[in-house]
Amino acid sequence: MKNEDINQIEIEDASPRSIYFSIIESLLFVSGEPLEIKQIASILECSVGFTKDLLSEMMKLYNVKNRGIKIINVNNSYSLVTKSENSDYIEKLLGNNSRQSLSQAALETLAIVSYKQPITRIDIDEIRGVKSDRAVSNLVEKGLIKECGRLEVPGRPILYGTTDEFLKYFGLENIEQMPVLDEIVGLIDSKETND
Repeated sequence: MKNEDINQIEIEDASPRSIYFSIIESLLFVSGEPLEIKQIASILECSVGFTKDLLSEMMKLYNVKNRGIKIINVNNSYSLVTKSENSDYIEKLLGNNSRQSLSQAALETLAIVSYKQPITRIDIDEIRGVKSDRAVSNLVEKGLIKECGRLEVPGRPILYGTTDEFLKYFGLENIEQMPVLDEIVGLIDSKETND
C-alpha cells in the first residue's frame, strides 16, 4: 500500500462518527462489563438517542462474517463479545469448556423459570413432576437464573427469575423477545401431526 493510500484512509476514518465508534469500542473493550446506554451517552457528552443510533450502526458493522467480535444489547446495556461460532477456538485457548451444554433437567427448569418467572422451586417441581433442587442450583451457579425475592406466604420461599446472562446466552435483548409459549406448543403439535 502506498503512503498516499494510507493517508487517504486516515482522512476518511477521521469523520466524527468514526471517532465516536472508536471511543465506544474502547469503552466496551476496557469495561469488560455491560455499559448502560445512559453511561455511554454521558461519557460521549451526546444524547441517548444519538448514542443509540451510533451503537445500532456499530452492531451492523460488526455483524459481518469476517469479524470475530460483535456488540450485543441486553436491557439497554451494551457489551463487546466474541461470536459464538468461534467458541471452539476460544475454548482451546482457555483450556476449558466455558460454555458447557445444559442437562435435560436444567433445560426444562430454565424453560419453566423463563416463562413463569418469578417462580418458586416447589412450583418448578410441580410442573416438572420431579425434584429440581440440583437443576436450580446449577442454573444459579452458571448465572442463568437468580433469586429475585421471596413469596409472601408462610415459609417465604425463594422466587427465581432469569438474569442478563440468560439473555446474553440465548442472544436476546430483553425477556419480551422470548417466543410466545402458545406458538411453540403449536409448532410442536403440528410437527407431531406431520410425523
